[in-house]
Amino acid sequence: MKILAVTACPSGVAHTYMAAEALERAAKAKGIEIKVETQGSIGIENRITAEDVKGADVVILTKDMGIKNVERFKGLITVKVAISDVVRKADQLIDKVVAHVNSKK
Repeated sequence: MKILAVTACPSGVAHTYMAAEALERAAKAKGIEIKVETQGSIGIENRITAEDVKGADVVILTKDMGIKNVERFKGLITVKVAISDVVRKADQLIDKVVAHVNSKK
């Protein structure tokens, strides 16, 4: 399974990066490939490419503010989550996302 994610928070600072780190840690612990793009105060980092999208099963988007270039994920299963839930419950979120994707196969 391959997960993509984009994190962004209203201030574009701490929570953006805390959420990215939490997702990466939770996915790695479960042996799941993940790429997380951050859209923070210093711009877009670790940009998700068209090649990344081709091999992905699902994309997780934080919903606290608009995500830039969301149209590139058209056709992918999309999960929208509050950034605070990503930071606090990344392990449970990854489990739910995997179960959701597997139920769609």
